Amino acid sequence: MSVGVVFVHGIRTSASMWRPQLEYLSQRGNRAVAVDLPGHGTRRAEEFTLDEAFATIDRAVRDAAEQGPVLLVGHSMGGLLSLACAGSEVAPPLAGMIGAGCTAIPRGAGLRAYRALIRGFDSLPGRGAALTEYVLARTLPVDTRDDFGAGGYAFDAQHTALASLSILDLMTALRSIRVPLWFVNGQYDQMRINEALFTRTVPHAELIVVPRTTHLVTAMRPAVFNAVINLAITSIEQT
Repeated sequence: MSVGVVFVHGIRTSASMWRPQLEYLSQRGNRAVAVDLPGHGTRRAEEFTLDEAFATIDRAVRDAAEQGPVLLVGHSMGGLLSLACAGSEVAPPLAGMIGAGCTAIPRGAGLRAYRALIRGFDSLPGRGAALTEYVLARTLPVDTRDDFGAGGYAFDAQHTALASLSILDLMTALRSIRVPLWFVNGQYDQMRINEALFTRTVPHAELIVVPRTTHLVTAMRPAVFNAVINLAITSIEQT
C-alpha cells in the first residue's frame, strides 16, 4: 500500500498553503489531504478550539489510515498541534511525522512578543493584509506566492489559537512519540529557539535545516521540502 499524507497548516493561513505538496504527491502517486483547522480557511466562521483542532487531525489521519500507512505533516501551529496529537495517549495510527517550523515552546516572552506583533498588524488598515502580501511578494517564489492567502486569513481566530497553544504539554508529548520524526526548519526561522531541546527530547528524530530560508520553509523552497517528504515516505515504505 502507498503511504498517505495528511497536511496541517499554520496559524492565519489554510489548507491552500499545501498546494505545491499536494501537486507533488499527486504526481508521485500518493494519497494526500490538507485539512482546514477550525476558524481557518473554509471554516473561518467557526470558533477555534483545541479540542476541535485535535479532532480534525485525528479524523483525517484515521480516515487516511483505512487505506494504508499515514505520514502526518504540520507547519508552525499545525506542527505543534500535530506533535501533541502524535504524542497523546489516544494518538491516531501514524507511520511517521514531519514537523516544519515548530521547534519552539509556545509560551513566555516569545509568545507575548508574537501576540503583540499580531495586535500591531490588526491595528493597520485591512488588519495588515496589504503588508502581509508585500512581505510574501518579496520572499516567496512566484509559483507559491498566492497559496498562503488563497484560503483567506484567519484574523479572528489567531489570538484564541495562540492563547490555546500555551497550554500544550509538548515535552510530555515529544517523549511519547515513537514513530519516525523529522524536524524541518529554515535557517533564519525564529521558531528554531528550542530546536536543541526538541531534538534532545526525541533522540531518534532527524533535524533538517534548509539554508537561506525563513519560517515559510514549505513555500520558499518547495522542491527541497518535497524532497524531505519523499525521504520520509521512502523511509516508511522500507520499514
